[in-house]
Amino acid sequence: MTKLGTALAAAAALAALGGTLMATPPATIPHHAFGKLPDGRVAELYVLTNPHGMRVAISTYGGIVQSLEVPDRNGSLGDVVLGYDTLAGYLGDTSTYFGALIGRYANRIALGHFSLDGHSYTLAVNNGKNSLHGGIMGFNRRLWKARDVSNAAGPALELTYRSRGGEEGYPGDLSVRVVYALTADDALHIAYSATTDKDTVLNLTNHSYFNLSGEGSGNILNTVLTLDAHKFTPIDAGLIPTGVLEPVEGTPMDFTRPTVIGTRIHDKDQQLAYAGGYDFNYVLDSGGGKLALAAEAYDPASGRRLRISTTQPGIQLYTGNFLSDAIRGKGGHTYGKHAGFCLETQHFPDSPNQANFPTTELKPGQRYQQTTVLQFSIGQ
Repeated sequence: MTKLGTALAAAAALAALGGTLMATPPATIPHHAFGKLPDGRVAELYVLTNPHGMRVAISTYGGIVQSLEVPDRNGSLGDVVLGYDTLAGYLGDTSTYFGALIGRYANRIALGHFSLDGHSYTLAVNNGKNSLHGGIMGFNRRLWKARDVSNAAGPALELTYRSRGGEEGYPGDLSVRVVYALTADDALHIAYSATTDKDTVLNLTNHSYFNLSGEGSGNILNTVLTLDAHKFTPIDAGLIPTGVLEPVEGTPMDFTRPTVIGTRIHDKDQQLAYAGGYDFNYVLDSGGGKLALAAEAYDPASGRRLRISTTQPGIQLYTGNFLSDAIRGKGGHTYGKHAGFCLETQHFPDSPNQANFPTTELKPGQRYQQTTVLQFSIGQ
């Protein structure tokens, strides 16, 4: 079995268990204080390491992937995600969502409003007239509870959060569990699960920005990208989906074959003009519901390759269009426009208001589950 096949099989087993890793006794994951929140609570940083030296640092504040160090073709480790050295950087940043867990609803909900079971709900608005990534105080700005759930397969960190009904306008008390697990074959598994006591909507993801040459090394326009998606959801001027599923063939949105990100990003195209680059939800050919390969990114400079598999029906390609030279990240690095790309596994934006999109409703007695695998290797 290939490394990818092994990773998919392991992730499928994890998903079948509802994200529960088999038990313990685990080795203790090293962790330390990362900083204090304004109310005095302490955020911690946990560092997962595999036998090859690959390291992933995860903060209990926002469930943030603060660093992700993987080897290049020469075996040298490099941090491939954008972010900050200290908690203060994340506390002061209200717009990038570097590395964070996103909820209750990833992406945009038009006008901060949706109806469910005959009830109308008004959400916190934080993106023009729309609600973005869960609102003003989404899951990315919450302190999560951590527990070491490592096992023989490798180190694993469980994060849990209880979101009370009415938080940011969403109905229902929601219990959320996310497990980050690092395997020996250089894969980071992210297993999400949640339950509710009232009908609600839910769409969770991780918002890491990748630069496979290393964070702070410049832009990502030379990255070669492939997406297993023959359709996308076009947007209007407010970046809200029109409700149509449109073929990518013959458009700058087509990544069905390996394509350098920068090849068509500056084309004269109304969709690119609306977004300022790529910021689109792609409709995965797999349809969701089963773990399947969704995207592959390759960096010719370092040789690093990232394959993303998911059980979700969509993936958002975002090329850091709103980053600017004013952002100073780790080591004082400047994160200008296109300094990183995101591949956010998700349900479609604005699904609660789009009857023809896959449903994001979650009811009492149901369990929300999704799995995403980030598989790193060396390409050619």
